Amino acid sequence: MPLVETVTDPGLADEVSAVAAATFPLACPPHAHPDAIAEFIKANLSTAAFAGHITAADSDVLVVRSGPGGPVVGYSLLHHRPPTDPEVAAVVVEPSSEISKIYVRPDHHAHRTGAAHSPAQALMAAAVARARERGSAVVWLGVNQQNERAQRFYEKSGFTRAGTKTFNLGGNIEHDYVLVKPAGTD
Repeated sequence: MPLVETVTDPGLADEVSAVAAATFPLACPPHAHPDAIAEFIKANLSTAAFAGHITAADSDVLVVRSGPGGPVVGYSLLHHRPPTDPEVAAVVVEPSSEISKIYVRPDHHAHRTGAAHSPAQALMAAAVARARERGSAVVWLGVNQQNERAQRFYEKSGFTRAGTKTFNLGGNIEHDYVLVKPAGTD
């Protein structure tokens, strides 16, 4: 049974960063240049970046383990603040929380392991619950328009398309869907 916990110890930032570095490239569009991906990881998914998120009052880092005492197999980064992107602000109701990142190592996806309980589903349910606890009416996220697998997961999790936004990855402008879900539902 997957175990989800909110990270409060910045000492765990290194383990979360390692999972982030391993999983972020898998969600990038096929044309994304490896140097751009590496630069994004270095600038945004470092141990120092996660330590900052863990201690920030308006963010939460959640991790999922395959069981008690097991290694971190996935994580989610939530921000509980109004969106700064005008494209997002135009379609997201406040108060809201952004699921900025939510990734599980591929070798722990339920369809690969045959597990009855999905670490990804447990992590998503915990992220939505945390947003609700923080007083958010809506949870939102961005997903690359070419990442159909992730879109299917989000749709199964109750998200609907509300708009679009752009994402700069190493000078290439990527196009993301903005997906929303009421925080009162799991």
